[in-house]
Amino acid sequence: MTTSAAHLERLDDALYAWLPPRRGWGLANCGLLVGDDTALWIDTPYDRARAAEFLAASRDLLPPGAGVDRVVVTHANGDHFWGAGIVPDAELIATREALEHTHFEPDPRQQHALVQGSDPATPLGAYLKAHFGVFDWSDTDPVRPTTLFRGELEFRVGRHEVRLTALPPAHTTGDLMVHLPGQGTVFCGDVVFASTDRQPGDHAVHWAGPLSSVVDACERVLATGAETVVPGHGPVLDRAGVRDHIGYLEYVRERAHAFHQEGVPALEAARRVVAENRFPELALPERLVITIGTEYRHLGPAETPNVLDLFGEVAALAAELET
Repeated sequence: MTTSAAHLERLDDALYAWLPPRRGWGLANCGLLVGDDTALWIDTPYDRARAAEFLAASRDLLPPGAGVDRVVVTHANGDHFWGAGIVPDAELIATREALEHTHFEPDPRQQHALVQGSDPATPLGAYLKAHFGVFDWSDTDPVRPTTLFRGELEFRVGRHEVRLTALPPAHTTGDLMVHLPGQGTVFCGDVVFASTDRQPGDHAVHWAGPLSSVVDACERVLATGAETVVPGHGPVLDRAGVRDHIGYLEYVRERAHAFHQEGVPALEAARRVVAENRFPELALPERLVITIGTEYRHLGPAETPNVLDLFGEVAALAAELET
């Protein structure tokens, strides 16, 4: 049964991007690289139903007898990671640091229980159901990488070269980028949340930071020389699109630092940045609560809040913006 209307977009004779039809929480891009007798996934959809759709579409493009034998995870957020259980025999590759982030989030069944059991009469419950209620993790077990690395890792998928590069803490503590030099393409995960005039995206959300490291990660994507960049969310970009996103990140960073210097609390700083409405085309402005809160923790000592508390603040701001 089709649940998401996502589709595979051909980027090259052997390379495809799996693109959701709309923006929003949990709707991540993925990749398929096809070899002569094997295939690689780059990231996976959020739940088993969407992962099964991706697998069915992938199989239509594979040579007879070939399967998805490897999965590279750009980072450990569930919307890029949890669907890997649909190909249980595949090698699952991630950075060693990615394991640190898995302790920050609930596991799939915990998240399913949280979303389905939340009270829609509260701002948090309403927000969780509105943005995450479409996903089903009731039968999803936690997945764990089988191959962990630091630095760089290279391998081939048939005749196609694949270069993995671990990145310093940016979106999460364990990001990586996937450079496919033969295709002139980089899959960069959530160091880029893309937006274009034709296809507006969402505000970025970053858990590790600082934003200077996210900018550095974007610069490293450009340094590969690739002409095509597949972000974690949003439309496929050219190099100019990545530069535009860097401008967005630098704006958020500058405003966060200015408000911090003035002694404005992080939550109020996020509220003020939203009110400036510098990027009105972007959805989910309430996510600036998380990104600016992360930046503040790099500017002064502060404890890392748990995810539920963060989402409570996000939901409260979203409710404010709707009134």
